[in-house]
Amino acid sequence: MYLKEHKKVALHVACGDITNATLENNSLIIRTSDNFLIDVLENGRKDIEAALRWQGLDIKFEIIKFESDQQKVAKDVKKLENFFGSKLTIED
Repeated sequence: MYLKEHKKVALHVACGDITNATLENNSLIIRTSDNFLIDVLENGRKDIEAALRWQGLDIKFEIIKFESDQQKVAKDVKKLENFFGSKLTIED
C-alpha cells in the first residue's frame, strides 16, 4: 500500500514477484536468482525500508542471490561448449 501511495508502482509490482521471503533474526530476507528483481529491489531499498517502517516494522532488509538450477545447467553447458567446441551436440 505504501509503495502505491507514494507512486512507486514499478517497485510495488516487483515486490509481487518475490516468492522466497523469510523473517530471520529481525531481518526480512529475500532470496532470488532473478537479476532484474535484485536490481529493482536494490534500487528501491530506501523505499522498501520506508514501507517497512510505515507498517511499524523495525527490521532490516536483505537480498540474497542464489543460482537457480536452470542457471547452473546453462553455466555447465557453456563450459562444455568452450571445452569441446563444435564436437559437442546438445539436445533438449
